[in-house]
Amino acid sequence: MDIQAEKLRLIAWLAELNDAKTVLEFISLKNKTQADWWDQISNEERVEIETGLAQADKGEFVPHEEVMEKYKNRC
Repeated sequence: MDIQAEKLRLIAWLAELNDAKTVLEFISLKNKTQADWWDQISNEERVEIETGLAQADKGEFVPHEEVMEKYKNRC
């Protein structure tokens, strides 16, 4: 089986499809098979992200512009 040719046939078929139910089934299949990046990272990374978000919510951050100004001449 030539997988590339089959994918192109499916794309052509899907482009002509007017059945909303079938399109929604494809969307559902795509969503089920795609890995969420959150599920791919370690628990430590999740904790660090959640900590950073909590700090940002409390206003405990340095604005992007300030960081860029500080490091602009280091590269």
